[in-house]
Order: sequence, then structure tokens, then C-alpha cells
Amino acid sequence: METEEDDLNNNNLDLDLDHDLLSFSTTSRRRPICPNCSRPSPVCLCHALPAQPIPTTTQIIVLHHPHEVQHKLSTTPILTKCLSNATAVVGRRLRHGLSPLLDQSPPAIYLFPSTPNSSPAITLSQLRHRRPPSVLIAFDATWKHAREMVRASEDFLWGFAQRVCLEVDESVKGGTIFDSELILRKEPFGGCVTTMEAVARTLGVIEPNGPDIEDRLVGLLREMVRLQAGYLRPVMPRPKLVKKKGKGEKVVVVEEDERESS
Repeated sequence: METEEDDLNNNNLDLDLDHDLLSFSTTSRRRPICPNCSRPSPVCLCHALPAQPIPTTTQIIVLHHPHEVQHKLSTTPILTKCLSNATAVVGRRLRHGLSPLLDQSPPAIYLFPSTPNSSPAITLSQLRHRRPPSVLIAFDATWKHAREMVRASEDFLWGFAQRVCLEVDESVKGGTIFDSELILRKEPFGGCVTTMEAVARTLGVIEPNGPDIEDRLVGLLREMVRLQAGYLRPVMPRPKLVKKKGKGEKVVVVEEDERESS
């Protein structure tokens, strides 16, 4: 999940990856796709998927932004294959008629950090001491789009869903696949995690056998990152032209060019 500038940077990074990783081209004729895990064959995850979807008492609903549905590094498709009670719904906001389950206003939580003027949020530590919810809602999108999705969904969620935050620090730059074995894409802030990790950490708190479920999902994410990292390489810094404010001339500023990896 990202700021508008980070969203643009990640779009540029996507172009860089497509240029460097020809085997990961979105054209199916140039890369075989595994029919089971729907991943490109070189990074097939079938060997790491559970033999049977993991059962949970919690129903998991992921609102999947339309722009993310075709993203080659989205963790939502793998998450729904791993959990028997996980469903992805494509859309930009939650509303009546989108999910029969949510239309019943069940006791629910949704994952997103607090923002100015937002509904109050509780932490995972506080959630541990409360009655487990029936439904867990996550938003899969860039930071910018997820913020818009949550804001647009809050009127619908009001009254039956509690916001839960996995703490992020917007004053700290986010990591990349070269910094962590659990990061797939360049993150905008410190503490940002993939949808799979966010759901795994939350299930670790609210499910009776939560720690085991969390370990299995995090292990799968770790393997996904490991496979992806084998097709990425650091690049040298490259110059970026920056226009001086109030002047016509431009100066060259060397910035690190980081490859995006979720």
C-alpha cells in the first residue's frame, strides 16, 4: 500500500521488471503457467501449498482492487488456495450486495492502520483479549488505493466491523525484497506487509490453532519470496533529472533504483 508517488514509482519498477525478466512476461505464450497454483512455472508453488486447504473458524474476505487482480506478485490468489474459508471479491469498495456474508452484518474486523478522522482502531495485542470475530476483512491494493477503498467502505462497515491496525511507521522508508525474506514488493513505509502476512498474523491471534496457521502461511510466503528473488538482481544507481524550483535549468540527482518485487 503506497503513496501516490510510491504508486508511480512502483509502476515504473513494474516496467523495469518486465524488461529484465522476460520469462515473467504477462504474455502466456512466453511463459507456461501452472494450472494448479496459477503461477509461472519457474516459480510454481505447488510443492509448498497445503495438501488440503487449511480450515478456519474465521471467514476471510479480501477486497481485491481491480488493478491488483492481474498483478503477478499478488498474494491473494495463493491465500485463497491455502485457506478453506477465504474468498476474494473484486471491487473498489464494500457495499450491500457485494458479499452475502457481509450483508448479514456479522461481527467482523478489517485490517488497516488508523488515519486522521478515521474510525478508532485496536492493535493485534488488544484483539487477543477480545471475543474472536466471525469475519476478517483485508484490502489488497497499493497503499494509495487501499486507503481510498477503506474510506469508501467505512459507511458500510460502520456498526458491525472494528478496525484493527498492524502498526506502520510512515516516517521510515519501507523495505524491498533485498531487505527481507517476507517482502515481495517495494513497501512505502516501515511495518507494511503483504496481504498474506497481515492475514496470517491476525489469524495467529484469533484462531484456536492460530500459531500453526500463521507459521504455515508465513512459510509459504517465505518460499514465494525465495523463488522470486532468484529472478531479481540489484541495479546500479541511475541519474534522475530534477527541475529546480523557480529556475529553468535542471540538475542531475543520482537516486537508487530499487526493483519492485507484492
